[in-house]
Order: sequence, then structure tokens, then C-alpha cells
Amino acid sequence: MTRGKSTPTTGAAESQSPTRGWVSFVGSGPGDPDLLTVRAVDLLRQADVVVTEVPEHAGLVRSLLGLPEPVEGEPEAGPEIIDGGFGEDGQPLTHAARGKVVVRPAKKGARVVRLLTGDPFLYASGPEEAQACVKAGLGFEIVPGVSSVAAVPAYAGVPLTTKDHREVAVVTCGEKVDWSHYADNRTLVLLSAVGMIGDISRALVEAGRSPRTPVAMTRVGTTTEQATVTSTLEHIAADARAARMAPPAVTVVGDVVNLRETLSWFETKPLFGWRVLVPRTKEQAGSLSARLRGYGAVPEEVPTISVEPPRNPQQMDKAIRGLVEGRYEWIAFTSVNAVKAVREKFEEYGLDARAFSGLKIAAVGDKTAQAIAAWGLRADLVPSGEQSAAGLLADWPEYDEVLDPINRVFLPRADIATENLVAGLVDLGWECDDVTAYRTVRAAPPPAPTRDAIKTGKFDAVVFTSSSTVRNLVGIAGKPHPSTVIAVIGPATAKTAEEHGLRVDVLSPKPDVEVLVDALADFGAARRAAMVEAGEPVTRPSERKPSARRKARTQ
Repeated sequence: MTRGKSTPTTGAAESQSPTRGWVSFVGSGPGDPDLLTVRAVDLLRQADVVVTEVPEHAGLVRSLLGLPEPVEGEPEAGPEIIDGGFGEDGQPLTHAARGKVVVRPAKKGARVVRLLTGDPFLYASGPEEAQACVKAGLGFEIVPGVSSVAAVPAYAGVPLTTKDHREVAVVTCGEKVDWSHYADNRTLVLLSAVGMIGDISRALVEAGRSPRTPVAMTRVGTTTEQATVTSTLEHIAADARAARMAPPAVTVVGDVVNLRETLSWFETKPLFGWRVLVPRTKEQAGSLSARLRGYGAVPEEVPTISVEPPRNPQQMDKAIRGLVEGRYEWIAFTSVNAVKAVREKFEEYGLDARAFSGLKIAAVGDKTAQAIAAWGLRADLVPSGEQSAAGLLADWPEYDEVLDPINRVFLPRADIATENLVAGLVDLGWECDDVTAYRTVRAAPPPAPTRDAIKTGKFDAVVFTSSSTVRNLVGIAGKPHPSTVIAVIGPATAKTAEEHGLRVDVLSPKPDVEVLVDALADFGAARRAAMVEAGEPVTRPSERKPSARRKARTQ
């Protein structure tokens, strides 16, 4: 099971043989994966075995390590993932049983990462499991994590201390708590208080706290499902019931709660909690989805296009041989997929970037240029204006018999590419080998729940990055509901959307996916500000009737 990874060389590790197992107790934080420490991510990359605590941990590990979802009957990539929270009977494991789960693979020489929610040594089973390692003669280390005690209030905009409030008490709620000990004005952080909040509030008031003492209760904090109720000891029980608050939640009692009105930063993000449909594959949607998450949205990628090899690969094979033999003066990449297709052919033939020596490279835009750069190459020509075939033609030099020893351009493209670029290059005096490098075919329909969500308005927005994504999404899943905000990357995509009966709300001022997301965020911010100004509760588009929606257009 050991994979030859080095054993830690500090502290207790110095006495361990390199073949001995090692356990790293790692805090995974309160829920937001971005709160994992650098050390935590590094250890996960080195691990032979990861022992999880909650079901979400398995997906977290696969996401961080870039691993595919497991397929039944096939071996899984990456470290072995073992459920350390629940037994085969579905019941929570005891501390002793969890210790055995952790120790067993480590005794066989494996590098084990034990993932624990929050911090391993703060309201967690880390101490008991670490003692099991000591008893087994195993070395271990503790990697602190961000605890929900501090993180959840911070994400709710509630500081636990200020210059006027310096004392904090953390209480795990239960029937044996003597609330008279907390009658003073200390800030209280209550864990596991949701079901008992009525009794707790009464006990604190009876102990001497003012019934008007501010209270904030935040559920699933640090995630985009976070929700906070602010109230007072007198009314929190009723307000929490009305808001349907449920565990896990962190409750703060004290005057510091009043600062939430000015310090709330997470739940006020422009797209907070918006479910946004991204009609692209996970590989294509990387930067777009990351930017959406930065604005508080929950992106959901739905592939509408499947990229496949050309039906007849001989044309591509001939062009690659011509490239190596010096047949071309230029190669023009009009998409990231084109770069990928040529690179795969190079790998198939055992070639590398040296074959581009003496060849000029053009890229249709910055993203394509970045894909070329990742190959160790530099684009000689990127449009200075519009990042499109038209923009590329605007900057493309005319063929010069003196300066250009070869007059031919290699153009690896999709099978559905338009002829405009070829015609423009011919007008400039160039000859083109317009080669089908890959085919774009309509993807399979998404699962039934996703199709239903699209048609019934359960998505708050959809971002279209091309005309084909519009056509294909409507083809495989149906038209988005009228309440869904439609954001498009450019005029051509807007025209296609309107031809399909969609109202365009957001038009990106630049054909760039990140600029498109920024424009959607501006739309969301303006919408939120209008609701606040009107004294209305802030809701998402999916929570309002279509007739009540504002028809705005961001340009």
C-alpha cells in the first residue's frame, strides 16, 4: 500500500523508519474547501489512505486532487478513501472504532490522512484517535484547521470580539449546562443549540440576561447555502422556527451581533446562493465556474457539446506531417480544443514543441493563447481588438512574396467552423489547409432532475458562451424558464438566444467568459440594491414570479 512517499522528518517522525506508517490528523475546516490550509492540501496529495469523517469529504478529496468520480467495477485513482464516520450498518462509529479504522492501514506502512471537520483538537475526536496511534506505536502529526466556532460567525459578519467586548465563551449545548454561569455580558458561541434554543433563551433570561440581547443563528456556515437569522433572546425561538433553521448551525449571543448589519460580506455577494447553469464541460468551465463561486454563486456544469475525433483522421495526419516537413508558414488556432487536438496528435507521433521551429503561430484570443503557452509555445499573433475570427483577420498580414517564403496556412478547426476566416485569408493572398481537427456533436441530455430544473425555473441564471451552447441546450434540455436570468457572451450569441425565444438580460461588453461573469455579477448587485432600496426582502430570481421580475439589460 505504501507508494514510496517520504515520511515527515520533524519531531517524533525522526525516530520513525521510512517504511513505517504515519498518520496526519488534518482539519478540513467548516465547509468552504478554500479554507483548507496549504499543508492540508499537500498531505492529501501525498496520502496513500484518506479516512473521512463526513460524506462530503470524499468529493472534496477528488476535487482537490483532480480525480474522476469512481466507476463501479473499475479501480479508483488516487488514495484509498475509507469512511471513518459511519460503519457498514450506517451507524456513527464510536471513538474507539474510529481509532481502529485510522490505525489499521498505518500499521501496514501507509501514509494516512485523517480528515476531521473543523479542527482536529477542537470539539472533534482527534485527541482520542491520536491516543490510539500512540498506543499502536505510530507517529502522527496535527494539522490545525479553521474551526466553525470562529469561521461561521466571521462568514455571517459577526465578530466574536471587539475593543468593547473581549471575552468569549464557547458552549456545547446539552441538558447539563448550568446557564447561570453565563449571566454576564460575555459573547456566547453556542454549538448544537438549534433544537434547544427556546429553553436556552429562557434560561439565560432567567439568569439575568436582557431579553433584548441580540442573537444570530447561522446554518451551514461558509457554504453558499449559508443562512442567518438575527433576533433577540426573547424572539429567537419563534424566528428560528419561521426560518426553518436546522443543524448544523452556530449561534452567537451578545451585542457583537449588532455589527452584522454593517459587516455582513458573504451573504451580500452579488450572486450569493444563485444556482447558475453553465452549459460547458467541467474542463471548459474551470475559470468561469471559479469566478461564479467568487461572487457567491453555485455553478452547475451541464455539457451541451461533446468533442470527438474527426471521422477521417487521414487529413489531420497529412497536415501534421506537412507541419513537421516545413509545408506551412503559419498555424492558426481558433479554439482551445484545436490546440488540444493538435497536441494529442503530436503525442501520438512522439513529437514535441520543437516541431514548431520556424513556424508562426496565431491564436484567436487570450484563452487559446494561454493553452498554447501551456504547451511551452508563444503565439506570434493574437487579435488586438475583438477576439474572434474577424479580429484575427483584421490583424493578419497580407502575403508578401519577399518576406514570406511559404504562402500556406494550417488551420485545424471544428467540423462546424464557418468559412469566413478561410475566405479572409485567401483574400490576403494566403492558401489555407482548412483541416477538421475535431468534431463537435450534441451531448447526451442531462439527467431528468436537471431538465426539470431548467424548465421550471429552479436555476437563477444561465450563462451562454456561444451560439452553439444555446442551440444545443435547448435541443437536449428545453428552453430555460422565463424567470431565469439569461447572460450571453456577445451579440451573435444574443441573437441566437432571441431566435430561440429567450429574453437576454445580460450582454458581456467583451467576448471573454470572466468578463461575462462580471457583467452577471453587476446585474445581480443592481437587482439586490433595488430590492433593498424598495424595502423588499432580497430573493433570488428562482424565488420570484416571472411577472415581478425586472427586465434589465447590462451592456
